[in-house]
Amino acid sequence: MWIIGCDFHPGFESLSIFDKRSGEVIEKRLLHPQEAAGFYRGLAEPALVGIEAGSPCAWFRRLLAECGHELWVGDAAKIRAAEPRQKKTDREDAALIRRLLVEGRFPRIWVPTEEERDVRQLLLDRHHRLRARTAAKNQLQALALNQGVQKGWRLWTAAGRQILSELAMMPHAARRRDELLAWVGRLDEQIAALDVLIAEEVKKRPEAERLMTHPGVGAQTALATVLTLGDVRRFAHARQVAAYVGLAPAEYSSGGKQRLGHISKQGSALLRFLLVEAGQTAVRFDEELKRAYRRMCMRKGNRAVAKVMVARRLGVRLYWMLRNQWSYAELVRHAGEPGSFRGKR
Repeated sequence: MWIIGCDFHPGFESLSIFDKRSGEVIEKRLLHPQEAAGFYRGLAEPALVGIEAGSPCAWFRRLLAECGHELWVGDAAKIRAAEPRQKKTDREDAALIRRLLVEGRFPRIWVPTEEERDVRQLLLDRHHRLRARTAAKNQLQALALNQGVQKGWRLWTAAGRQILSELAMMPHAARRRDELLAWVGRLDEQIAALDVLIAEEVKKRPEAERLMTHPGVGAQTALATVLTLGDVRRFAHARQVAAYVGLAPAEYSSGGKQRLGHISKQGSALLRFLLVEAGQTAVRFDEELKRAYRRMCMRKGNRAVAKVMVARRLGVRLYWMLRNQWSYAELVRHAGEPGSFRGKR
């Protein structure tokens, strides 16, 4: 069997190859994609290939799967920390990955399936179109304010759009307004079509439908939570989930002094955004979250900090609902039982 440490780049890859039968180590540099495809298809037996996380390499994963090779993805920070020397080259990185694989110290991480990755693209597509629509609406609000029209959210009602479209403006401002209004209309249609696709994906996953029973949690948040956390049994406790999503504070403690910083912002930025967004709705309907939000606002005098706190608690709740296969009603019923649910962690 071949064990291959791969330092992957968009245009090429450096390989450090170990032959278990002969003990020989071979180094190669392959251009993408032709040379790499020829090399992996030409191997006589299955190989174990290790790479660092973070590389955009969908075609590479498909190639290894077609050839029957096994791909392990490792935590890039832990791989780098395993090398004490202050030396970093492509050859050295490939050799380090190969040594970690051979010695059984490779920091392998969980990776989603190709089908799950594809559904994530659906969520990202909707998210970016939503941001584009928000940017266009902000520009239209500025144009309306320049004409003395202050409608706020009412500008997006049928009556508000009619008023906006009939405002007397200079030629270039009028052209810009008309193009932005048409762009917002197209985005509305596209987002509505994506919402239908997301609803269909949620129906395929009972665990996502169960999460939607929680107040404030819609189809996007539920689906993103399921796809991002994967098998929740890999988390020993809820604090690991908060850290995985990037909602746990960074810590710099030493000598008996604890120093907590801002949240780490590691992990999925999309899931963090959706949890913060869902949390703002959840506090309106869940009394416990509402009280916690108000207490944090009083303590810190900062709504942004309180919103992040609510997002972290909401993420923990969704973790417990996935882990125990609870609906929201069951979550509330078990909340008072010692040891069954810790919503504050």
